[in-house]
Amino acid sequence: MDVDLVDRRYLEDDDTPMMKTIKAATTGFVTGTFFGTIVATWYDVPRVERNVALPGLIRTLKMMGNHGLTFAAIGGVYIGVEQLVQHYRMKRDFVNGAVGGFVAGASVIGFKNRSFSTAISAGAALAFTSAVIDIGGQTTRVDNGKEYYPYTTKKRSAVE
Repeated sequence: MDVDLVDRRYLEDDDTPMMKTIKAATTGFVTGTFFGTIVATWYDVPRVERNVALPGLIRTLKMMGNHGLTFAAIGGVYIGVEQLVQHYRMKRDFVNGAVGGFVAGASVIGFKNRSFSTAISAGAALAFTSAVIDIGGQTTRVDNGKEYYPYTTKKRSAVE
């Protein structure tokens, strides 16, 4: 079943803006938690102390929660602001995503790092990325109409 871009946009309208925000935050939390698990494996295990049981597990859980909450906040703020701007402007274009990306990057990353320059940089990076993906047809892949199989469909000649 191949759903083209126009049909996909109509299917997206079935969800309310609040539901889209909740889905984005949940997806961000799951992705961030998984990413936090991977990042935690890159660090050395802290030394064992008498009053701390399982220090490696505690540190891993803290990193998982930290990354999970950060990704959830970025996803929720991005989609929430995008839906708000779309409702206010009564248009569905790349500007909505760019504004959502800027606000999400500037507020979440800027607040986390407590730096104004980091907030502007992160907001600009997310806004640019969102705009490029939206302008490019909401995909990072170009469909050239070819299907790629893990095997060949042509018969080989006896000479080969």
